[in-house]
Amino acid sequence: MTRAIITVVGKDTVGIIAKVCTYLADNKINILDISQTIVQGYFNMMMIVDVTKSGKDVADTAADLSGIGESMGVNIKCQHEDIFNKMHRI
Repeated sequence: MTRAIITVVGKDTVGIIAKVCTYLADNKINILDISQTIVQGYFNMMMIVDVTKSGKDVADTAADLSGIGESMGVNIKCQHEDIFNKMHRI
C-alpha cells in the first residue's frame, strides 16, 4: 500500500471537503483516516490516504491538490508518507 498525507489549512469556506474528496474519488484515492476542525473561522484538515490505485504519482497529485487549494484560498499539501515521517521525526 502506498500512503500519502494530505493537509488543508486556511480560512473556512463552503465546499473545501467536497472539492478535495471529489478529486480523491475521481482519482481512485481512498481515504484511510481523516480529522478536521474549525477554530475561530480557520479550517484545518489532515488525511491519510491510499494512492495505490491512482494512475498518478504523489508529486502529480500534490500539484493538482495545490491548484485546487489556490482556487479556494486555502493551502493544500500532499506528501508521500515516508517523506512526511522523516520530516517529523524527533
